[in-house]
Amino acid sequence: MLALHTERLYLRTMIEADWPLFLRLHSEPQTMQYVFGEIAEEQIRKGFDHRLPAWGPDSDHWLCLVVVDKANQAELGVTGFRIMSPGHAEVGCLLLPECQGKGFGTESRQAIIDYARDIGLDSLESTVTDGNIASCRVLEKCGFSFQRREPQAYQIGDQWFDDLIFHLRLRA
Repeated sequence: MLALHTERLYLRTMIEADWPLFLRLHSEPQTMQYVFGEIAEEQIRKGFDHRLPAWGPDSDHWLCLVVVDKANQAELGVTGFRIMSPGHAEVGCLLLPECQGKGFGTESRQAIIDYARDIGLDSLESTVTDGNIASCRVLEKCGFSFQRREPQAYQIGDQWFDDLIFHLRLRA
């Protein structure tokens, strides 16, 4: 089981017992506001099950780590990445509403960046729905730079949003 540590956080491989956290994250309107519209529980479960198998650099599914607060062992959310092409991965993070705005997103993202560098990845990218200012700030704090805007790339409910693509080079 993969385990990453930061000053305040412990990131560990997601397991079957994490279903309630995953379901809550994907059911919270505040967390999902810029991610998806309303998702049926069966679809959330499919996403969860797809992330459960052991992960390796040639996996086609996300490396999904549960973010845990070392101080009180509270589960704060999930973070991880998926390999998109050799040397390149997409990163993402979801935190419970009560855990947002406390630096956990930045700290957990930095742990993922360090791990990606350690396993030899060359670059990372992250897609943010336009309007999600907090996620943009987290990425910028972690060294990502805005790369491009994809107009009306994603629909949430009846509204279309631009995707903002951020990039981080890990190796020169």
